[in-house]
Amino acid sequence: MILPVVAYGDPVLKKEAVEIDQSFEGLSVLVENMFETMYNAQGVGLAAPQIGQSIRLFVVDGSPFLEEDEEENEKDPRTIGLEGFKKVFINPIIEDEIGEEWGFNEGCLSIPKIREEVYRKEKVVISYYDENWVFHKKETFDGYAARIIQHEYDHVQGILFTDHLSVLKRKLLTKKLGNISKGIVIVDYRMRFPAIKKGK
Repeated sequence: MILPVVAYGDPVLKKEAVEIDQSFEGLSVLVENMFETMYNAQGVGLAAPQIGQSIRLFVVDGSPFLEEDEEENEKDPRTIGLEGFKKVFINPIIEDEIGEEWGFNEGCLSIPKIREEVYRKEKVVISYYDENWVFHKKETFDGYAARIIQHEYDHVQGILFTDHLSVLKRKLLTKKLGNISKGIVIVDYRMRFPAIKKGK
């Protein structure tokens, strides 16, 4: 089932999400719906808060970066490790972020039509449970895989990519972000807009 993506301005996006356990009802269906929602919106990651659930869960699939790499006809070293990089992260904990910071023009399904350069470390060390409740201790990812994880991990921490921007840059985006909250944006996937929900 394709779920509506929660738009910028909804309080759920700014809350630190809570851990779940194996008794969490309907987890497999939720994960399936999250992948379907992500693919429908042409995303590479989706966190549970983005579909209105404040739990520590996100899904990723970095294959679109591999397709872009093929089109460029020149191997980008940051795509190494993306082959088969379709994963579910439950109760993730970033243990470390390593290496030089590098900039990339990030976007977000909850903040459509806005892309800005965000600097993140090259590598990430993360512990998490997968969808079968197998624990993965201190796995290391780098390049685009690390960036996708860092972006989605931010979501379960109540952080958006716009929070990484300078005060001036955020100020310049104020009107656009306000319009997104009100649904004044054209998107080709289902969204839930907070200002509309509140009848404003």
